[in-house]
Amino acid sequence: MGKYLKYTKNFYFIFTVLFVLWMVFIDSNDIFSQFKLNSKVKELENQKEYLLERKEKIKQDRQELMSNNELLEKFARERYLMKKKTEDLYVIIQDK
Repeated sequence: MGKYLKYTKNFYFIFTVLFVLWMVFIDSNDIFSQFKLNSKVKELENQKEYLLERKEKIKQDRQELMSNNELLEKFARERYLMKKKTEDLYVIIQDK
């Protein structure tokens, strides 16, 4: 028991313990913040992958639309409700 009391009276031991406690719990870059930031980075990387895949799909769809006039006309009619002057347009909204 006297051995342990000897270490607790040592200035360097006390300073080291306080420093470790400060870095683990009190500092702005503590362990908990690092875990949160690490999980946020992983989430953002997953979101980046998803968005890059979606970007490639949109590029392919755009290329397909620009190469085929019939698909472009169909897309414009469905998406932007465009019509010819001689046509009537009816929009049917379905309740979920």
